[in-house]
Amino acid sequence: MERSNIIKAINSIALTVGLGAASGYVTVREIPTWYATLNKPSFNPPNYLFGPVWTILYILMGISVYLIWKLPPSPHRKKAINLYLLQFVLNLAWSIIFFNQHQIFLALIEIIVMWFGILLTIFAFSKFSKLAAWLLVPYISWVSFAIILNTAIWLLNR
Repeated sequence: MERSNIIKAINSIALTVGLGAASGYVTVREIPTWYATLNKPSFNPPNYLFGPVWTILYILMGISVYLIWKLPPSPHRKKAINLYLLQFVLNLAWSIIFFNQHQIFLALIEIIVMWFGILLTIFAFSKFSKLAAWLLVPYISWVSFAIILNTAIWLLNR
């Protein structure tokens, strides 16, 4: 692997995991306080599961975007990376909306928009790399579950 690709790989994974960890840092203060007071459905995972799951998902996302970033520049590649960045910003924003602003319904609307952003990113990435697209499937699967969970929490707490 070329030195520039090694740097791109490290940056892709480190930035994705690092920003995801920062989002988790914002979230963690609300877990024992506000989040603990919410009514949650029986299928709500235990709190200790979220950190490891998101870490794995962020690593997969970082590898996925690296596989696209390392390719020769083109307008289509730029569009694919911009879609990735858009859905990632939405990912980070969800934590703020849900955990910091305590806006459960707004977070639900936002995560649905994020889901479509992930889907568009998968389609865009698949034109360049099937592996890059497939690496995002666990992510969209988890976000699909998160939509169901967010919906249930909203319904139980309105």
